[in-house]
Amino acid sequence: MALILHATSNNKNALKALIAAEYSDVKVELTKDFQMGVSNKTPEFLKMNPIGKVPVLETPDGPLFESNAIARYVTKLKANNPLFGSSLIEYARIEQWIDFATTEIDVHLGRWLYPRLGFMVHLPPAEEAAIASLKRALGPLNAHLASNTYLVGDFVTLADIITICNLYLGYKTVMTKSFTSEFPHVERYFWTLVNQPKFHKILGDVNQTDSVPPVPSKKPAQPKEPKPKAKEEPKEAKKEAKKEAPKPKEDDLDEEEAPKPKPKNPLDLLPPSKMILDEWKRLYSNTKTNFREVAIKGFWEMYDPEGYSLWFCDYKYNDENTVSFVTLNKVGGFLQRMDLARKYAFGKMLVIGSESPFKVKGLWLFRGKEIPKFILDEVYDMELYDWKEVDISDEAQKERVSQMIEDYEPFEGEPLLDAKCFK
Repeated sequence: MALILHATSNNKNALKALIAAEYSDVKVELTKDFQMGVSNKTPEFLKMNPIGKVPVLETPDGPLFESNAIARYVTKLKANNPLFGSSLIEYARIEQWIDFATTEIDVHLGRWLYPRLGFMVHLPPAEEAAIASLKRALGPLNAHLASNTYLVGDFVTLADIITICNLYLGYKTVMTKSFTSEFPHVERYFWTLVNQPKFHKILGDVNQTDSVPPVPSKKPAQPKEPKPKAKEEPKEAKKEAKKEAPKPKEDDLDEEEAPKPKPKNPLDLLPPSKMILDEWKRLYSNTKTNFREVAIKGFWEMYDPEGYSLWFCDYKYNDENTVSFVTLNKVGGFLQRMDLARKYAFGKMLVIGSESPFKVKGLWLFRGKEIPKFILDEVYDMELYDWKEVDISDEAQKERVSQMIEDYEPFEGEPLLDAKCFK
């Protein structure tokens, strides 16, 4: 009986067995036209693996699931296979790195990637923790590879195959060049192995992702259900109805049938303010020199405490801001989701510090005397910050506002990693 592997051709867990088979001279056939969510829900598949996990290997002795177990089985089919090392200690170290690749790389990659694909709820603190844990794992791996071409010994082993397949998922989806460049020996190791003939035969050309997938929309659009077709009336009945039905007068129309006007944003109903937000935004954008004398002075001359309010915000989980580019992406995502408030707000977000953990602090100008409710309801990031209204009668707070607007550095004694403006 041939070995049949049930999985899609790009499933990184199936790739482990296929590469191991190449190195072991074992024939493994991949099922054709396998569809995730369909093929693995059939009674035949569930009989092989009751929870529907992929891949599953059909063997002469029955089905086998769990990708590492499948890769071990395929490798063991060849007697004295060098993929298992040449001594007991090498075998133990191979198992050590397989466990490491599974628990320290694969798990944390999944916790970073799967929420961004919509398979799990995306929580920024959880993502930050996953990235920090992955970075902590890649550090010692990078150190080990500084003096080793392979994980164990002088040749490819099963540990390399499983580790590369796990890294392959990361390189293809979330691990951009700016992330992996921190681990140059891991980079050298990865690109060396994926371009070896037996790896390349299964993986093909590998391209590193340029960006991290965006966070799924909080409220996905619901498809509209098609309206049922009205039952066709006989032509004669239509003619009679046309004759008999008098044309309704405008006064006879039911008020509920008239189109309802779109409700206005409550902020549009506020009394006019002496501060014209667009004028301030133009002044901010067009001031290139003497910023304190021109833009900051102009801001305080324009500011209307009756029509607008100022707010400081501080990120609640600054201790978890251990990765610079992730922290910057987090702030960028927040500003994207604030786009619905562009007509009513101006903001500055500062990322502070020369090394981790980085601090995220912000200043926001909102129309009205409180943070608009529609922003609190629609932008989930708002709850990740502590918000405090600025007391402009306090000169120290007023000066802090000015410094945040002009990107003053050092801010509160620390350098700025970045300053982002919402206008």
